Amino acid sequence: MAYIWTLLLGISLFCGLLRGDGDLGRAAMEGAGRAVELALGLTGPLVLWSGFGSLLARSGLQGGLAQLLAPLLGRLYPTARRDARTMEAISANVTANLLGLGSAATPFGVAAVRRMGELAGQERATHEMCRFIVMNTASLQLLPSTVAALRSSLGSAAPFDILPAVWLSSALSVAVGLSAAWALGRLFP
Repeated sequence: MAYIWTLLLGISLFCGLLRGDGDLGRAAMEGAGRAVELALGLTGPLVLWSGFGSLLARSGLQGGLAQLLAPLLGRLYPTARRDARTMEAISANVTANLLGLGSAATPFGVAAVRRMGELAGQERATHEMCRFIVMNTASLQLLPSTVAALRSSLGSAAPFDILPAVWLSSALSVAVGLSAAWALGRLFP
């Protein structure tokens, strides 16, 4: 994939240089400036919620959160239910996704999948791992904080007015994804 992006970038730069009117340089500088503004606008909320996640872990509340989510997550991940650290990583991932923080959820998701692999004693993905990855990717969101921060940084007067659409679409995507994972798990045991 890196080769494809590099090729496309090279072709576009070459075509821009052939035109020779200076638009390429102006567009590159404008785009770089906007990228920096966007990154800085998203950094605050991400740092805030990542810090909140770190506080949960250090204070021991992450274990309590895992116990709170255990009835639901234990049904989805019966093998992982036997290991407290795996359930803590899964619950932290789910919580970060509920808050709309996909970037903050990723380290917890990676830790959970690694632990699930250790518990299963195999290097191939289990059906349980696949369900977790589908649920993580579809990510049910109650508070889409990253999208709201993006909308706010771009001048939206009401960045959270998308909540009903986000709730519906994320619930449907999780339901369809988990149903497909379950059906494929039955089809290919």
